Amino acid sequence: MPYFDAASSAPLHPVARQALLAALDEGWADPARLYREGRRARLLLDAAREAAAEAVGCRPDELVFTPSGTRAVHEGIAGALAGRRRAGRRLIVSAVEHSSVLHTAGAHEADGGTVTEVPVDRTGRIAPGAYAAALREAPDGVALACLQSANHEVGTLQPVAEAAEECAAAGVPLLVDAAQSLGWGPTEGNWSLLTASAHKWGGPAGVGLLAVRKGVRFRTVQPADERESGRSPGFENLPAIVAAAASLRAVRAEAAAEAERLRGLVDRIRARVPELVPEVEVVGDPERRLPHLVTFSCLYVDGEALLHELDRAEFSVSSGSSCTSSTLTPSHVLRAMGVLSEGNVRVSLPRGTAEAEVDRFLEVLPGVVAKVREHLGAPKPAEAAPGPDPDPEPEPELVVDSLGKRCPIPVIELAKVIGEVPVGGVVTVLSDDEAARLDIPAWCEMRGQTYEGERPADRGVAYRVRRRA
Repeated sequence: MPYFDAASSAPLHPVARQALLAALDEGWADPARLYREGRRARLLLDAAREAAAEAVGCRPDELVFTPSGTRAVHEGIAGALAGRRRAGRRLIVSAVEHSSVLHTAGAHEADGGTVTEVPVDRTGRIAPGAYAAALREAPDGVALACLQSANHEVGTLQPVAEAAEECAAAGVPLLVDAAQSLGWGPTEGNWSLLTASAHKWGGPAGVGLLAVRKGVRFRTVQPADERESGRSPGFENLPAIVAAAASLRAVRAEAAAEAERLRGLVDRIRARVPELVPEVEVVGDPERRLPHLVTFSCLYVDGEALLHELDRAEFSVSSGSSCTSSTLTPSHVLRAMGVLSEGNVRVSLPRGTAEAEVDRFLEVLPGVVAKVREHLGAPKPAEAAPGPDPDPEPEPELVVDSLGKRCPIPVIELAKVIGEVPVGGVVTVLSDDEAARLDIPAWCEMRGQTYEGERPADRGVAYRVRRRA
């Protein structure tokens, strides 16, 4: 069964498996002890730290291992904010950061701090000079800025080196979440702190990296002990750490050739999906992106139903659609980009993906999407495009009551009636689904209609769409 969700967690690399089994035999003792078994464990830990530091591009004594990538983010942000509290309490983040960054930002706000969110364009990329502007316009002192190296949902690469220079010029450290990119290469630029997670590159779960450059003011917030420089207390999971470092070295040795091969497969998906499936939006930067990841959204499709049907067809993929989440809110990444969220599919190919698997995915996808659309009563492509005004004279305004219905139903109902108003006429959609706030404007963008905004309604929100010739 093809597994196409490497961005969530990559399959364990063979080198990781070998290193893990060997370290279980050799690295079970306490590396802080001076007897023979402890010294052997310390040698393994030191070697793993040196290998990971070389891949990151920092000194070994600047890097610590944490119990997860999320913990690395939490500790990195909290420690930098605490160390620079005298400089200010403002934190700058991009609107598309991983939830671990945004959750930490929320905790910082709850503790009395302030947060500036830098917007992105429709490709998910921050604008040149965006961090310099945010630093310049901050009304109070900035303690820390955060920017991911590559987006976990759409694959867009961020201009980390440029943002790092802008932050350095202002005397503000930059923390880079490199979870998605570290397996493909080092993070360029004069960054100050960096975090990553081993299971993203084929290492075992439960190992994160936190690098803090010398000279960065940092104060551990939680109770510390003598391990990992006091920045990640508790007994190290040495076998997993050894496997993580070994697999990182292995994947980096393969990265150039595998990136070129997977980029070709992703290019095929990006090109063929809009040809094979009508009413599809491929999102993310088409060029400045991770080599193995592509995301697209399908109009008139329930994301959860689509994922289930693909699973039945033996394809494991992910989605940012609201109907695939417990909160029933659309992905904050897609929302920040202003793109369609319904029917969203993220394909992230693991190393070694065969060309035949991608070909079969492209064969299966059109039928799966058509089946879901038919089940939802979606308009056919020809029906979705407004035709000539019907006879008798059409109504100048229609109201579609979609209260209590989840997307994509409000969008489907809008598409079915848009042709019933004359050119210049208005359709008002009543909806209480948060996803409609994103998907109705995105539908207008794709279908060439005019979105006129929203207003509060008795229940939910009224979204106004004007028919355009």
